[in-house]
Amino acid sequence: MTTENLPLDSFELQKALNYEYNDISLLNKALTHSSYSNELKLKHKERECNERLEFLGDAVLSAIVSEYLFKRFPESNEGELSSMRRAIVERASLAEFSREIDLGGYLYLGHGESYNGGRDLDSNLEDAFEALTAAVYLDGGRECAEAFVLPFVIKAADGF
Repeated sequence: MTTENLPLDSFELQKALNYEYNDISLLNKALTHSSYSNELKLKHKERECNERLEFLGDAVLSAIVSEYLFKRFPESNEGELSSMRRAIVERASLAEFSREIDLGGYLYLGHGESYNGGRDLDSNLEDAFEALTAAVYLDGGRECAEAFVLPFVIKAADGF
């Protein structure tokens, strides 16, 4: 792997998140794209990709955002709240949240994915943000996940 394909130091990401992992393997898994994992499997090494964490992160994000909006907008009906939640958890919003913390720079990507601009691809950034949310949730619990997610959510909700 050449230097330009190496991700940034995850210690720096922990500082940016203001969160120190108890289980660093969760962070590494959250940052591992399937293209990197697949390349390692071809070399007879194992490194689980972030897809399972994405699944959980999607649900955790939805719950945190839903509760926040429910409390912040007590006069809004179900349809309005659903629209607001959808706007916050959509791909473009999550990709923008990722860009705010340079999450793409920390991703473990396969050669082709890296070469083709995968560090700034909305779908990769969205997936990584969801996986990172799940990793924080599993490592530190809901309070830690809320502390990570809410600053992004509050800023996004200010536009409603």
